[in-house]
Amino acid sequence: MTGLDAALAWLDEHVNYEAIAAGTHPRPTLERMVKLCELSGDPQRSTPVVHLTGTNGKGSTARMVTALLNASGLSVGTFTSPDLQRINERLSRDGAPIDDESLAEALIGVATLEAASGVRPTRFEALTLAAFRWFADLPVDAMVLEVGMAGRWDATNVADGTVAVVTNINLDHTDVFSNRRDIAEEKAGIVKPGSTLVLGETDPELLPLFEDRGQERTWLRDRDLALTDNRLAVGGRSFDLRTPGAAYEEVFLPLHGAHQGTNALLALGAVEAFFDRPLDDEVVRAAFEGVSVPGRFEVVGRNPLVVLDGAHNPAGAATAAATLDDLAVGGERILVVGMNRGHGEPADLLEALDAPLASRVVATQADWPRAVPAEEMAAAAAGLGVEADVVVPVAAAVQAALAGAGPADAVLVTGSLYVVGAARTTLLG
Repeated sequence: MTGLDAALAWLDEHVNYEAIAAGTHPRPTLERMVKLCELSGDPQRSTPVVHLTGTNGKGSTARMVTALLNASGLSVGTFTSPDLQRINERLSRDGAPIDDESLAEALIGVATLEAASGVRPTRFEALTLAAFRWFADLPVDAMVLEVGMAGRWDATNVADGTVAVVTNINLDHTDVFSNRRDIAEEKAGIVKPGSTLVLGETDPELLPLFEDRGQERTWLRDRDLALTDNRLAVGGRSFDLRTPGAAYEEVFLPLHGAHQGTNALLALGAVEAFFDRPLDDEVVRAAFEGVSVPGRFEVVGRNPLVVLDGAHNPAGAATAAATLDDLAVGGERILVVGMNRGHGEPADLLEALDAPLASRVVATQADWPRAVPAEEMAAAAAGLGVEADVVVPVAAAVQAALAGAGPADAVLVTGSLYVVGAARTTLLG
């Protein structure tokens, strides 16, 4: 097996639970990952780890943690999911995706190990192991790992985070979890003995689930970490932030949405806990000023305003609608929406997006096994009293929305990161 095409063909021969309804998964286990990591010399233990989970915001927070560690002088390996346009995005060093040759080599290394050991990983496990091995071989000074799903049984959880970050707890993966308490218990599984837990969730009913996990300390949002001011600024947001070690005022972040203030706060707390000291004020400013998060309320066009946001569940959709309120001035709103199974009901997502206030809804679907059929999304819109056009594929849906948009209008493409990824390829190449 040589070259990236061959390596990816090998990878795609493995079961992909990201593409299969979670309710059909077998008993969760870390046995395969533990064995394969042992045979690889436990690369996940080669350097300190910041481990992140949460229903929403973990991808943005992971990028901010990476930026802060980089600005502090460290080389950082970051593993995220899913990818928007290319699988290379999942593995990055200092914010730059892995190149094709290195990705092929990393996957071939896992394939060779599989053949020698007889242990067959899932697709996500193979990617996770490839990331661990690549980071260890470079080497990097720190790893930032985003959980793929939940936490306790996620492939990334063979690593022990020096810092564990839980952004929030909302209902998601509804084909597995029926309530927030169960979700919280699973996400709490990434907290390891001796670590620092940076906890963004503040619901008093859920907080006891994060106690007595063996962590050395817990830094709780609104108690140990505080966002004391959160202002709309030209091109993003401006924040005043307080951590256990310092206060940082008028910090600019070139991302849209008040929710990014909480993500920034948690990222700052995580890196302060990682170093066990406050960060230099100029380091914080430089790091945040350089952050970009593709596909998370990403403005890709003006006149009309065109925004891509992977708001894949109702909680994320409500945040997207509120953020659009900050940016859209006058004009009509046009929604291009497609979602995946397991992230709530289509009607709930559309309601959270304020779909009844939109002038037009274009229902679509990604080329993905778990995609909700566009016709089903359109029917949910009709149930809310909103007419929706059914346009597939995503590229055609985006073009249809733009064709009907005036210069003062706003077009929001949302609902699934796979929809956003396809739209991004259409609009940006």
